[in-house]
Amino acid sequence: MASKSNEIFLGIDVGSVSTKMVVLDADSLSMLDSLYVRTYGDPQASMRAAMIRLSNRQPLPVVRTAATTGSGRTLAGRLINTNIIKNEITTHTLAAVKIMPEVRTIVEIGGQDSKIIIVRDGMAVDFAMNTVCAAGTGSFLDQQSGRLGIRVEDMGEIALSSNNPASISGRCTVFAETDMIHKQQIGAPMNDIVAGLCRALVKNYLASVARGKPITPPVVFQGGVAANKGIVREFQEQTGCEIHVSPYYGVAGAYGAALLASMVKTEQPAFQGLELSGKEHRIKSFVCKKCEESCSVLMLYRDGALLSYWNDRCGRYSSGEVTYNPLVTTGEK
Repeated sequence: MASKSNEIFLGIDVGSVSTKMVVLDADSLSMLDSLYVRTYGDPQASMRAAMIRLSNRQPLPVVRTAATTGSGRTLAGRLINTNIIKNEITTHTLAAVKIMPEVRTIVEIGGQDSKIIIVRDGMAVDFAMNTVCAAGTGSFLDQQSGRLGIRVEDMGEIALSSNNPASISGRCTVFAETDMIHKQQIGAPMNDIVAGLCRALVKNYLASVARGKPITPPVVFQGGVAANKGIVREFQEQTGCEIHVSPYYGVAGAYGAALLASMVKTEQPAFQGLELSGKEHRIKSFVCKKCEESCSVLMLYRDGALLSYWNDRCGRYSSGEVTYNPLVTTGEK
């Protein structure tokens, strides 16, 4: 049911793989709409797609407050003119607590990273993230499903049909892929290979991301990988805990951002997202040499002014820790 004033709270989660948007009714906080689009290295384009979806709603919604999250949260916030910009730990916790107030552990596996969040009394008290190794993330599963000739959406059901998971290494993408190729060469059944991959990836998550962290029920599973029933089964078997998959698993970060927007009582800048398609933006890039990652960092300009950074895995630039603007200076500040 739409709000009487047609007002909404908006949450946007911009990640390296996908961009998600959630629209909440300003009166009831019920979810009116959600959107998932691939980012494809162009957050500006994915944001524009989200705003087009929003502007097509009838009657045209009035955005009371908007919030952004994800690795591209600062960029997204600049584009739509909001000051409510929060990290994924905060927004994923809000999303999980909303659907299960007693949650104590949040498992989140997205396109490029994975997290564990320890919750007590509705608040995140500890967390760990893995942003370096892609093993077990959505992008890795995408790659392997393509190589195996199956749809990534079917991997979970295929894994569940196996009673004899193959032995696959999950500690590294290279080792995992090598093991899978070997199993194919010796004629191992497809379902056993997929089930073995699911088992290995969960084992790796527990040994690396969740290392030293207590996995205490209730456990809520969020992020796109939560759609994989084979992964869910392995988490249940390896932890001994019932795993509750969030009904909003694919857009949990955006959902949490929208909930955060609903909590803000102070006056916010005027929302500018619906005019995004009419603004001129320019993207430049440079290669950061501060570590072995050598990220190709993108910079977004509007009317010649630097708005934000994107694609720095460590957050060195996007967090505001340092600045670099080749249109103004030749070095960092």
